[in-house]
Amino acid sequence: MKAAAFAYARATSVVNALDLLEAHGDRAKVLSGGQSLMPAMNLRLISPELVVDIGEVAELRGISVTGDTVRIGALTRHVELQRSPEIVAHAPLLTEAIAHVAHPAIRNRGTIGGSLAHADPASELPACMVALNATIIIRGKTGERRVAATDFFTGIYETALAAQELLVAVELPTGRRKSAHFFHEFARRHGDYAIAGLAAQAVVEGDLFADLRLAFFAVGDRPVLAKAATKLVNIAITRAGLSAALAVLSQELDPQSDQQASASMRRHLAGVLLTRCVGTLLGRPDLGAGGPA
Repeated sequence: MKAAAFAYARATSVVNALDLLEAHGDRAKVLSGGQSLMPAMNLRLISPELVVDIGEVAELRGISVTGDTVRIGALTRHVELQRSPEIVAHAPLLTEAIAHVAHPAIRNRGTIGGSLAHADPASELPACMVALNATIIIRGKTGERRVAATDFFTGIYETALAAQELLVAVELPTGRRKSAHFFHEFARRHGDYAIAGLAAQAVVEGDLFADLRLAFFAVGDRPVLAKAATKLVNIAITRAGLSAALAVLSQELDPQSDQQASASMRRHLAGVLLTRCVGTLLGRPDLGAGGPA
């Protein structure tokens, strides 16, 4: 199939893009990397009257570190994130996760802003933003607002972004001392959509978690920041304690069944991921690296 007829405008600045979005409202769509927008248009899942191309807006590119904050421009491509020494140093979870995003051709064109605004619940980057306690920077005609990643994703392909607003950047806190991360996803083939995945950021003090953020993806309508993590922080981890956390996780997840996997399979795989995460980060193979305790 081919996309329905549409008008095209190349924005010259953020202000110009916002003017176009304000003038056309819900009838306009923003084009950044195009790796999600163009397939949806070709399948006629969406049919915008105007496509606003922000790809040449230089102010939306780049990665910078200021104090204890890493700022990533919305047009920063996946491959740039993967190769960035700043990301390796301050947010290595992202470096590892990017390797699981589709295929090289997609990573060479896709942008972080496009991925987050698209809000696919099986996507890696939204979960990473939740795990890393990121702040999403949004700009509209009346100014800028900041939204916590946990509040930004509101449903399947739904976010807190209004039709007349533009996602301009992401800010991450730099990694704390003794911080550690875990990333893994289950997919039928590398590059396929995840069946279940986990992005985790932790602070490990000896044999304990001083902090633990578990962001599951592909097991709900948005990234899930698991409350089960509270069962694992500041306590000595035993198999019984891990089992209690797994029980909490199973109850809080609400996965859907589809052609890829049943809801029960996704819930089981989430438990496997949690067990592997805890065992890996604490160096505790006795907890059962192969599956739930």
